[in-house]
Amino acid sequence: MSSPKPSTIRVGRRYRANRLDGPYDAIVIGSGIGGLTTAACLSKLGKKVVVFEQHYTAGGFTHSYDRNGYEWDVGVHYIGDMGADHTLGKRLFDHITDGQLKWAAMDAHYDRIFLGDKHIDLVAGPEAFAAELKASFPGEEQAIDTYLKYLKQVAGAMPGIVLGKVLPNLVSGPFRALAKRRAPDYLNRTTREVLESLTDNQELIAVLAGQWGDNGLPPAESSFIIHALIARHYLYGGYYPIGGASEMAKTIIPVVQQGGGEVFTYADVTDILIEDGQAVGVRMKDGEEVKAPLVISNAGVFNTFGKLLPENAPHLDYYREKLQHVKRSMASVCLYVGIQDTAENLDLPKTNLWIYPGPDYEGQVQRFLDDPEHTDIPLTYISFPSAKDPSFAERYPGRATIEIVAPGPYEWYEAWADQPWGKRGDDYEAKKEAYAQRLLEKLYEKLPQLRGKVDYYELSTPLSTDYFCRYEHGEIYGLDHTPERFEQDWLKPKTRIPGLYLTGQDVMTCGVVGAMIGGLLTTVAVSGLKGLPLAKRMFVG
Repeated sequence: MSSPKPSTIRVGRRYRANRLDGPYDAIVIGSGIGGLTTAACLSKLGKKVVVFEQHYTAGGFTHSYDRNGYEWDVGVHYIGDMGADHTLGKRLFDHITDGQLKWAAMDAHYDRIFLGDKHIDLVAGPEAFAAELKASFPGEEQAIDTYLKYLKQVAGAMPGIVLGKVLPNLVSGPFRALAKRRAPDYLNRTTREVLESLTDNQELIAVLAGQWGDNGLPPAESSFIIHALIARHYLYGGYYPIGGASEMAKTIIPVVQQGGGEVFTYADVTDILIEDGQAVGVRMKDGEEVKAPLVISNAGVFNTFGKLLPENAPHLDYYREKLQHVKRSMASVCLYVGIQDTAENLDLPKTNLWIYPGPDYEGQVQRFLDDPEHTDIPLTYISFPSAKDPSFAERYPGRATIEIVAPGPYEWYEAWADQPWGKRGDDYEAKKEAYAQRLLEKLYEKLPQLRGKVDYYELSTPLSTDYFCRYEHGEIYGLDHTPERFEQDWLKPKTRIPGLYLTGQDVMTCGVVGAMIGGLLTTVAVSGLKGLPLAKRMFVG
């Protein structure tokens, strides 16, 4: 099918050089949720912040788009910890949106893990979660109870990891060493290693690790830190923003503007300006130079240290060597599906479907990469945004949407990387169409009532991720969450280059709340003592 026209959902103000209203206290490169969080928090501390976003709409992976009368989100499939005001994520969202962002709960059975023909549900609430698993795996009660205890212990160890990100260099090293000694010994082992220390039941291990697509690494490769943070994040269920994912940027931008700042779209930053060894501003694609004493990059570490900084930037060799110790995260495809009927009539669930051929995650992934056309897809994730959002039927009457995510390595599409978006040719479209049909079959297998009812669909590839979000290889989660990644003490807000800070998911972890915490940490690092009351209020309540 031919490439559709761009979206009409546009959040933020279109950039023009004559619309700049400096001087600004800080420049933020990129309007992903980490950048927006930093900008809003700094605005509330009295700073005038300008955010530059190269895309036509703000929000990064939290943006939405509509096409052919349908609306989809590109990355916000569900959020945890939004059902109670005392959680860090909820407090932070309320802070940066002035309480304007509202949430709808998903079904109590928020994730359904399919292992071949079998399925087990993850159920909201620790007691219900444990009861469902114990009913499905009799004899594994101790392993399940110990697993939940481990999740709690990892959460207890996180303040030490977080504090190490913002303490001055002189004390951060000894503090991290002390925090590491006090942390449980399994903290940064691989997820599979930890789970196999609890049980030898591979099906139970597969169910516990069934959300591995939320960080992009199968359990033998991921750190137990990221597994535990994600699992605990959803332990009380999943939530969806009422009005769709674009409501995030829509409700945050006014807070940035309250401080005199602005969020500009179509605002492509090409260079970070360095003068006398420090960051002093940015150069835009139109040649305009914008100065500020603080430059905060939400563009990811590979873009920041590999593309945006000039060769004379101080410590550049140090950072480029450090980049050798981290890897880009998985790339994926997403099939956006539209149906001319309501979610209610179609019986679409408020439950996410995780579809696996069986419990051997690592083997399935490798066999698929070796022979993708003749091997079953190792992970298919299906989400139903129109069922989750109670406002959808009012905004798009008689319509329903579905999103299907699956692995899609950049190398599959690399041959078309130099072709313009929307004009990559028949071979590219044919390759997309073949995969789209396979994903639709996965949908029909689980929801046979949908066969013959699909009105519209389109497949997004890693090349789209690069075009819209500037992740060159389609790495939706920034950096791989391996044990080595969590040993990198340079992944923190304050860089060695005076005036330059990092924010977003590379600072802390992937996920909306992980990137937001990165934004909060950057605010604290930038503000020093002035930011400590904010940190205390967010982390302690």
